Amino acid sequence: MQQGYVLTVTGTEFVSASVVLVNGTTLATTVVSNQELQVTLSTDLITGPEDVTVTVRTPSGTTGSLGCSSGGTSAALPLAIT
Repeated sequence: MQQGYVLTVTGTEFVSASVVLVNGTTLATTVVSNQELQVTLSTDLITGPEDVTVTVRTPSGTTGSLGCSSGGTSAALPLAIT
């Protein structure tokens, strides 16, 4: 059985197509709300103590509710796994 930890990402204006990337790897993302996303950091992805980067990507053409259609990728934020 694969083990892991739930990571909650908070922000603003997330949409159903928004996804979380850890070190550039797209993870299965649950959109909890337009301000909260959740992913599971599996032991296959995180093998021990390390620093990773977390970003959120929203494909273009999916942000109509934001008044634009450009989408994009957020700035990377560091996350220390201990």
